Amino acid sequence: MKVRYGMITKEAYKQKMEAELELAQAKLAELKAQTKSYAADVSIKYAEQVDDLEKKAEFAKSKLKELGEASEDAWERFKGGVESAWNTLNVAVRDTAAKFKK
Repeated sequence: MKVRYGMITKEAYKQKMEAELELAQAKLAELKAQTKSYAADVSIKYAEQVDDLEKKAEFAKSKLKELGEASEDAWERFKGGVESAWNTLNVAVRDTAAKFKK
């Protein structure tokens, strides 16, 4: 039995966040590839930023895993951690992508 909170189930929420994370990781891969085309000194700077993004992505994945392992009754408690990790990652990806365009 799936428990509904508002209009979203745990599984629907988890699938939505997994899709968002996949999009962020695709953008991260794109940024990582871009670092290779820059001069060495600039490439190192951007590579460090991409490494930081990868750490944030791994943290978001771990929070999503915690949510996935939570019981139907307890998953709402983990939702805030997932959203916080996702927001941190999303802002960092967007900011880094903007820097790459300059």
